[in-house]
Amino acid sequence: MPQRLPIGQLLGNLQRLFRAELASRGEGGSGFEGIRPAHLQVFGNIKAEGTRLTDLAEWSDMSLSAMAELVDGLERLGYLERRADPSDGRAKLISLTKTGWAAIREGRRLIGEIESDWADALGAERYEALGRDLQALLDQLDPRVREEYATLPD
Repeated sequence: MPQRLPIGQLLGNLQRLFRAELASRGEGGSGFEGIRPAHLQVFGNIKAEGTRLTDLAEWSDMSLSAMAELVDGLERLGYLERRADPSDGRAKLISLTKTGWAAIREGRRLIGEIESDWADALGAERYEALGRDLQALLDQLDPRVREEYATLPD
């Protein structure tokens, strides 16, 4: 048996476990009705200033039609809205509504709980070092990513 799995398998499986835990904690008690685990593909990839549907689909490794279905559902539930892209009048941006931002805030609270539990499992120092190392690698490979996840509006 290898000492560890290849990095892609590690990251993919940790993301799967993380999303399952986030969905489980968010079901029923968060006050945000209708959000399903599949919707995390949208919430996990949408940018603060809005995102084109084609980008959401690409970043989620989903078909355009499958992503459109998720976005349509979240729009009907009041979490998202479509608006004109100021850089291209023919295109639309998918943006969070006030309710969508509230769902993001609740999601981040739940994420904090999960991270605390994972830090307990691994040890707080090791967990923080892991997070810093992954952030440093991401900053090296694509420094724009950190900037795209702007802080939450007030």
